[in-house]
Amino acid sequence: MIIRIVKLSISSSHIDDFTNLFKENKNKILNFEGCNHVELLKESGNENIFFTYSHWEQISDLEKYRESSTFKEIWKKTKTYFCDKPQAWSLNKTNT
Repeated sequence: MIIRIVKLSISSSHIDDFTNLFKENKNKILNFEGCNHVELLKESGNENIFFTYSHWEQISDLEKYRESSTFKEIWKKTKTYFCDKPQAWSLNKTNT
């Protein structure tokens, strides 16, 4: 399983636009092959910092999603809301 975390800094004037975009597309992402979980988190004490947190069966599922028209459409809109560069991590669970 792959855990994907993406940190997004959203302009104050676009927070509602961004959260609505996520709500509108959450099920599309969740229904994508290999995606088992997706949620939006917000940093405590900072209204502009969000994290998407998703679980993928394997890295190839995540890559297929990232190459899809669904992702490209969502990402194109999301980028217009940024106030800083996004950061992303793809993580594997350890056996400890």
